[in-house]
Amino acid sequence: MTKYKLLLLQCIRSKEIWISLLLITILGVVGIIIGNKHLQKQQDAIAEVKIYQKAHFDRQVSLHNEDLGLLLYYTKFGFINTLNPLSGLSIGQSDVNPTVKRITIKTFEAQKFDTDLVNPMNLQSGNLDLSFVIIYLFPLLVIVLAFNVVSEETETGTWRLVAIQARSKLGFIIDKLLVRAVLLLVVLLVLFLVAMVVMSLSLNTAFVSMFALALAYILFWFTLSYFVITFKKSSGFNALLLLSVWLVLIILLPAGINAFIANKYPLPEALSTTIAQRDGYHIKWDTDKRETIEKFYTHYPQYKKYGYPTDGFNWLWYYAMQQMGDDDSKSERESLAEKIELRENASKQIATLIPNMHLQLAFNELAGTSMSQHMNYLDATDGFHEKLRLFFYPKIFEDHHADTINWNTFQPEYYESKVVSKVGFTLLPVLFASLLMMVLSIPKTRKL
Repeated sequence: MTKYKLLLLQCIRSKEIWISLLLITILGVVGIIIGNKHLQKQQDAIAEVKIYQKAHFDRQVSLHNEDLGLLLYYTKFGFINTLNPLSGLSIGQSDVNPTVKRITIKTFEAQKFDTDLVNPMNLQSGNLDLSFVIIYLFPLLVIVLAFNVVSEETETGTWRLVAIQARSKLGFIIDKLLVRAVLLLVVLLVLFLVAMVVMSLSLNTAFVSMFALALAYILFWFTLSYFVITFKKSSGFNALLLLSVWLVLIILLPAGINAFIANKYPLPEALSTTIAQRDGYHIKWDTDKRETIEKFYTHYPQYKKYGYPTDGFNWLWYYAMQQMGDDDSKSERESLAEKIELRENASKQIATLIPNMHLQLAFNELAGTSMSQHMNYLDATDGFHEKLRLFFYPKIFEDHHADTINWNTFQPEYYESKVVSKVGFTLLPVLFASLLMMVLSIPKTRKL
């Protein structure tokens, strides 16, 4: 115990170490506050929808009681993606993708990717959440703590004495790194405890998984630093090499991989889906009404009993046009979804080889803010939209008045993203990278 106490005192005697530990703690707390504000903003939006929807219905019924088709042209129904409290720790793309969708029964594709107005400058700079601090900044602190573990002893002329007196050079180096790792573990533990208190998080499997991943990630950077130390170069060389590795792993590789995946799986369907949806609807204004209604009945044969009212404007024909917007863009829509899934799968496969990318994707999955989870939410929204259509179409076509419908039954509905926490499986890529660094480093330690 005395040995570790001396090593700890030797480590923390530097003001730079204290400043670095304090700075990373402050930045972590700032990240938690930013994440909590993001959560609060989403919660406020959900609360507003719940209050607004009833007033919205009352207003539309008072204005358009005798014309249900016109009322439903304007009326919006809330579908809410239930907030995962951990999304405050890893915001992911939830700052772009809305938590609440308010949709009409008109063509769904025109509403599917609607999002909130967000300052593009904020999107460019990103969010300083806790996941950012862990993935981007903690490795820098590991470098500050570990780059001169051996080189400092060499440069001060004490390494030979240590090599003679220590039972094992490997054990001595690991002890020094272990003391530094414990310091970072304390900081990480403090930040997660602060996050629990500030965001009222529960100690569930997803939360523990996130902490375990962060811990494994820090371990990887210590083993990487150990590998660089075994080259027995100067402190300046070690620092420069580790910072270069940080730049490649954290900045260059993710940017390059993103460009590669975007090039391998281009998304022309994003534009063609929009065009097909718009043409599917707008061209119908100049198309024979009977032809449009026939296509509508092909999709919904149960409504064929309403016949073919083709004289002048009528709501059956209008909503048939709206339906064609979705039907005519179906192939492009499915192709777009497939490409997005291919991008997501390719990112996950490549990320298993790059710990920081793997950690970011894993954090987003645990927090419910990944792209695949958002696409699942959109699919559920599509089902919600279809349910509304099937309920209201017969009432529109039969000229029901709005006051014959119990609007109180239409409360905002909720969707809950599935979070599958496989701690062991998720940890494997990071632990394997750490083990690889150790296997490469231990034989070289004997030559120090």
